[in-house]
Amino acid sequence: MGNSRSIDLARHGLRALVTRPRAEAESLAAALAARGIVAIIEPLLEIHYRGEPTPDLAGIQAILCTSANGVRALARLTRERALPLFAVGEASAARARDEGFARVESAGGSLADLVGLVRDRLDPAAGRLLHIAGSVVAGDLVGALRAEGFAVDRTVLYEAHPAAGLSAASMRALAAGIVDFALFFSPRTASIFVRLAERADVAEALGTVAAISISAAADAALEPLRFRERHVAKWPDQPGLLVALDRVLAERRRA
Repeated sequence: MGNSRSIDLARHGLRALVTRPRAEAESLAAALAARGIVAIIEPLLEIHYRGEPTPDLAGIQAILCTSANGVRALARLTRERALPLFAVGEASAARARDEGFARVESAGGSLADLVGLVRDRLDPAAGRLLHIAGSVVAGDLVGALRAEGFAVDRTVLYEAHPAAGLSAASMRALAAGIVDFALFFSPRTASIFVRLAERADVAEALGTVAAISISAAADAALEPLRFRERHVAKWPDQPGLLVALDRVLAERRRA
């Protein structure tokens, strides 16, 4: 059910286009299934983990991770699990706990939340911080923490490559008008979708699709397309996006 290639386009029911990388999309597909929604998984970013460099953790007082992919990348390269790990949100924190990190702190889902958590819990004099990142970063976590007096290094451990095009199954579903929702978890994936939808000539079919985005920035990236409606989660994480989806579902049931 989670694979877009296996979707029966003749089947009746609600469908949602899931644009997350596949590792995150699978758990979201299960949450959608519990709501009676079939997930059409269309990863717009493909994650490539680097085999080096192994992070130098000497003198580091805490690790900062702004995505679950960063946690996975770090866990592949080191057996260190005792250092405190500060995650941007609960999804990244849960991944860190699953990977065996013993001291995990979770911020509220945004970079500003992470900066605030670090400022409140850590001492700039106690050692350097290490931000585990991808080759493309959103926002300036390092700059914000340096402004608070912290010494921060960034190590790039993975790359997120944009998809070359939409899958045939997703294009058929969109063209047939049987996609009810499209879910976006970053400004970058939203921008990629805009480009690929226009290239695939399915932009006009989005008039029946409700877009739900994790943040106002992700929603703004969708501006060139004309969706049926657009909604923004109140909290910038998967639970927040699902709350927004539930609100839309409830409104439709009342209509």
